[in-house]
Amino acid sequence: MDALTALHSRISIPRVTGPVPSETELDNMFRAALRAPDHAQLRPFRFLRIEGDALERLGDLFVAAAKAQSPELSDDAAASVRNKALRAPLVIVTISCPVEHPKVPELEQDLAAGCASHAMLLAAHAQGIGAVWRTGPMSEHPIVKKGLGLADNEKINAMLYVGQNSGPTRSLKELAISDFVQRW
Repeated sequence: MDALTALHSRISIPRVTGPVPSETELDNMFRAALRAPDHAQLRPFRFLRIEGDALERLGDLFVAAAKAQSPELSDDAAASVRNKALRAPLVIVTISCPVEHPKVPELEQDLAAGCASHAMLLAAHAQGIGAVWRTGPMSEHPIVKKGLGLADNEKINAMLYVGQNSGPTRSLKELAISDFVQRW
């Protein structure tokens, strides 16, 4: 798939199943991430691959975080929270790890991490791999961040749920460029 086709046709694929993409396919995704725009080439990001039994541990972290917020959490609600970690055979966590720099503000470094996440989504799409970018309360919860080994200055930028497409895909909604672009 050429670059413009990938850019113009990518959509989120929220329902995925196994198997995990091949090492070659994943290497392509990570290589794309490393080409993200990055002022001063700081590479202010890193990635965690969570798969197999580690997904169960991620689910346990989600439950611990939910129970810390709501100690009366029911068993059904805890199971629902745990299952959020199990929606894909692979979760790639993008971690923004900004560094002090006289010319590159932290926001720009966070955006570089976001671009790296988007590049992985595009590379997945170009290879026929299903993927969706999710965040939410769990990605900001201190218990989850500590459990995943984040440093105090790091934050979760994205949780990419990756696998083989297992459900219907929505059709692309054509957007009018003129609704978003104006001359100044």
